[in-house]
Amino acid sequence: MVRTETLAPVQDALEVLPKDEYNATLVSNVHPPDWVNPEPASRYHLVVIGAGTAGLVTAAGAAGLGASVALVERHLMGGDCLNMGCVPSKSIIRASRAYADVRDALMFGIRVPAGTEVDFPAVMERMRRIRARISEHDSAWRFRELGVAVFLGEARFASRDTIEVVGKTLRFKKAVIATGARPVVPPIEGLAEAGYLTNETVFSLTERPERLAVIGGGPIGCELAQAFCRLGSDVILIERASQLLIREDADAAAILTEALRRDGVHVRLNSRVKRVTVSGREKLIHLESNGEGEIIAVDEILVGVGRAPNVEGLNLEIAGVQYDRRTGIAVNDRLQTSNPRIYAVGDVCMRYKFTHAADAAARIVIQNALFLGRKKLSALTIPWCTYTDPEIAHVGLSEREARERGIAVNAFVIPLSEVDRAIADGEEEGFVKILVRKGTDRILGATIVARHAGEMINEITLAMVKNIGLASLSSVIHPYPTQAEAIRKAADAYQRTRLTPGVKKLLRRWLAWTR
Repeated sequence: MVRTETLAPVQDALEVLPKDEYNATLVSNVHPPDWVNPEPASRYHLVVIGAGTAGLVTAAGAAGLGASVALVERHLMGGDCLNMGCVPSKSIIRASRAYADVRDALMFGIRVPAGTEVDFPAVMERMRRIRARISEHDSAWRFRELGVAVFLGEARFASRDTIEVVGKTLRFKKAVIATGARPVVPPIEGLAEAGYLTNETVFSLTERPERLAVIGGGPIGCELAQAFCRLGSDVILIERASQLLIREDADAAAILTEALRRDGVHVRLNSRVKRVTVSGREKLIHLESNGEGEIIAVDEILVGVGRAPNVEGLNLEIAGVQYDRRTGIAVNDRLQTSNPRIYAVGDVCMRYKFTHAADAAARIVIQNALFLGRKKLSALTIPWCTYTDPEIAHVGLSEREARERGIAVNAFVIPLSEVDRAIADGEEEGFVKILVRKGTDRILGATIVARHAGEMINEITLAMVKNIGLASLSSVIHPYPTQAEAIRKAADAYQRTRLTPGVKKLLRRWLAWTR
């Protein structure tokens, strides 16, 4: 199919701060200022709105299978993950871990000269350099080479089977909405007037905030609170609930809370920000903690209390797509909306707002939208990880969820203090906890607290996906010494429960008879 192009760029150049060579490279890849939208085809097999992880995987996968695909993005291709999520945050977290290793070097017999300090501008520059490099993978140029017609601009449904973007009409056989989500800002009196940061703006910092308040003890809040504290900020982390990471195992959250406090983070649980005022250059947080009032002065406030789906401005009513401004687009288990021609995927419609969940769900959409597939989102086994130090990784049910569902379970817990490699690494704080259905070895869930828990959880996830019981994991040989050996130890612990008094008696009789 021959496609001609318009004669001039259709979008004003986007600006990503600070202005430097790395952000210039980023923009030139993911929202090129000289980009020229193609002339639309007569009709596309698939039109994808949103070029975050879900949209990119959908577009690239469909085009690779021979479908005619259009991809529309109003802002930066790569979405949250590349530009203001996974890539920048993990780059900063890695730098903060490097500092922590230097700080703690003496416990390994390494004497570090006095005066070691963090060069915060250099940390942020490294992050921007890494982000710019990785942006090539999500670039408009690369996707055009993959056969995707990339349109930069606002997309709006014009009917149940057409989309308008910058004066062009895109007709589709099927469409996918992958517009993602944005930070929720709590209705705190005076917060807007005082000014605040979110994950969309915090990575533009070039100077370290001396005093930083983080509102919200979820994954974003915990990760960045610890990272900024290690990088030299005086950090207070404020959470309304009685524990951090309320979706996680309580034992895991307790270990993380202690680790944060040991790093120097002022963790305030059962606390609520009543209002924010300004005095000179200071932002005053009026805090209510365990029934007592307190005023805390900070330089910056970072908000990380959740995310809201991007459903505004799409003319979803015209397309016949049902949605809720809080929960997002309504989809069935096959990710199909109330308009059977239109699917949704990723943060705009899914409970689990993770890059890897969006990637996995996008593969379901490709099959269901283009090839009459009947793949179900509920069939996915989705692990996740909070990248604090130690990390907390989880898959499947927790003990609390099992109780709520009336499922009887047995938990096999191996503290890292019983794992030789963890002892040698000086990383004894943590555990592997594996849940099995009572009376069986069927794995229902697991939580791992360890410095590299995100790498360790995959073995258990694989076992769950392939219906491999915990007993079988005891026969998997793990290199010694590794921290993942804790998984085999948990399996061995299960195997020992099978040695009932009756079984032991039979074994003794056999050994006596064969002596």
